[in-house]
Amino acid sequence: MIENPLFYLFTLAFIATFFYFLESKTELKFFKYIPAVVIIYAVSMFLASFHVFDTNAEITAIYKRVKENLLPAMLFLMLLHVDIKEFLKLGKPLFQAYLLALFSLVIAFVSIAYIFNFSATTAAAFGALAGSWMGGTANMIAVGSALNVPEEAFAYALVVDSVNYTLWVMLLLFAVPLAPLFNTFTKAKSSGVKMGDIGCACRLGTKRYWSLLLLSIFISFLCNFAANTFFIEFSHTTTIVLLATLFGIVGSFTKLKEFNGSSEVATSMLYILVALIGSRAVIESFSGLGIYVLAGFSILVVHMLIMIIGAKILHLDLFSISVASLANIGGVVSAPILAATYNNSLVGVGVLMAIMGYLIGTFGGLLASLLMKLAHLIPKFDFTTLYI
Repeated sequence: MIENPLFYLFTLAFIATFFYFLESKTELKFFKYIPAVVIIYAVSMFLASFHVFDTNAEITAIYKRVKENLLPAMLFLMLLHVDIKEFLKLGKPLFQAYLLALFSLVIAFVSIAYIFNFSATTAAAFGALAGSWMGGTANMIAVGSALNVPEEAFAYALVVDSVNYTLWVMLLLFAVPLAPLFNTFTKAKSSGVKMGDIGCACRLGTKRYWSLLLLSIFISFLCNFAANTFFIEFSHTTTIVLLATLFGIVGSFTKLKEFNGSSEVATSMLYILVALIGSRAVIESFSGLGIYVLAGFSILVVHMLIMIIGAKILHLDLFSISVASLANIGGVVSAPILAATYNNSLVGVGVLMAIMGYLIGTFGGLLASLLMKLAHLIPKFDFTTLYI
């Protein structure tokens, strides 16, 4: 059993580093279906479930401190990538498709929460999942932390994210040859977007790792100081998440977005956070996992139906709604791949849509969780009355 807090952190850092290099330095097809971030969480959770990590006061304290300081630093660096001005250049059809994807996901989460009668804990866990499906893993962690999602429920949500995401990517790739038929059905015109000079600002300039580390730590200090001094009546974690998001948005309008290397530093922080959270997820039973996966699949079905109906009304093509959907659910890794299957010149569309998720995901997840918790207030219709 690991009782020393520094050795505890070293073990988590080793797990994160090992699987990061295994994914990035090899060509294993395995990681195309189950990304390294999921494996890192699973291994950390596995060790915790077998009580490899002690839960003494020292380890508990360092877990809390590292999480509170890394979380706002990571969010700030992630949001430096957002370029709202470039996103608005996408044009009306793609902008409509992106909004439709967001709208349909919120409706899908709330409707399934109503049908499945989610408890407050389940609603919070699926709020974290909504953060991931509107943004990415960083948003999932931010929402889960802000809502104090129990470690076991968060682990279930992460499994749902991985399983259903894999199925969704396969379905959207399978649908690519059906684009002409679908476009005829919706009477869609070509999106007509020309990506030319549109790209990711995070690739400009030289790498400035030390500057980014110093700045992100300073932002983390400011967020925690403000949460402890000026916003003590609010949840501490929710406050630092929202403040870090605000600082990140402001930073994205400055020269800071040109600092190359922010993505690498933020990803390193993300992997450590994933391992850290997994180290507290002691799973005693997987008896409730099946209903989580079924609910996640049902959310995707509702999302798909709304997207198809919306595409018919707005005359959107299959490319626009597919990339908009995967930019939310899959993120910056998979959306460009899907875009490239239609046309290599459209890769930037997937990149820009996915990067916007870093901004929207946290707020979207928190909103979805609130609406899911309120869903049980809606009276349920008694279908037996139809036969009286």
